[in-house]
Amino acid sequence: MDPAHEGRVLVIGATGTIGREVVAQLLAAGVPVRALSRHPEHAALPGAEVVSGDLTLPGTLDAAVRGVETVFLVWTAPAASVAGAIQAIARQARRIVFLSSPHQTPHPFFQQPNPIAALHAAIEREIEAAGLASIILRPGMFASNAGGWWAPQVREGGVVRWPYAAAASAPVDERDIGAVAALVLRDERHAGAQYVLTGPESLTHAEQVAIIGEVTGRPLRYEEMEPAEFRRVMAERGAPAVADMLLNAWSASVGLPAYVTPTVAEVTGRPPRTFRQWAADHADAFRPDAAARPTA
Repeated sequence: MDPAHEGRVLVIGATGTIGREVVAQLLAAGVPVRALSRHPEHAALPGAEVVSGDLTLPGTLDAAVRGVETVFLVWTAPAASVAGAIQAIARQARRIVFLSSPHQTPHPFFQQPNPIAALHAAIEREIEAAGLASIILRPGMFASNAGGWWAPQVREGGVVRWPYAAAASAPVDERDIGAVAALVLRDERHAGAQYVLTGPESLTHAEQVAIIGEVTGRPLRYEEMEPAEFRRVMAERGAPAVADMLLNAWSASVGLPAYVTPTVAEVTGRPPRTFRQWAADHADAFRPDAAARPTA
């Protein structure tokens, strides 16, 4: 390896929610980071070496992986691109940390038909076949989903319409996923590990919405949305397959506590953030004037 690149980590999917956290936490730990982006000029990742590349074009990955032993992968491309991309990574890298999903976890929430889980399983098989040393991270429901799901409704009024009020999950803070990823990327003692990452507590949809109301000082009412209406809403957003995936998982989990693991604490040495902490730290996104605030 070129001494100038010793210890450098390549982050693929660097401009997404988790990728940005991983980049930031690696840089904070003094690890040099190379970040892959299809549009480097718009990446906005200060401190990282941003390079051009595309998972759907394996030839563009060669230069990005050159001189790198360890890769963090968030998959953001069609399934047809998996084999070529993993082979391109394996030609030069030695280790990979892959952000997968808990599709092997024995809980009904994670065992429903799920195209994303099927894709993740296929990627894991390609990683193994390529001979890469791997660490698989399996986060459950992201706390940040609450922003995309409910923030627009909360900003508009005091009612959140959503299916399955009693469906429970253990939302994990993206900063905790980033912390685990940044640590295992720089510590080879975790080689071969498969870590299921969750938040510290089981909360229903209704309980999560109530917490958002409490931290923003705006009491909220949860109104049950029928699955058929949810499918129509998601179809209008261009995500009908996502609607079925979520509805299947939520319906299977009603009446059951969420699957909760101690993994974040075991790996990082500190307790995971609660959903209340996440909501308090992102409270401005739920306030009516959020759209008028300048972004950083």
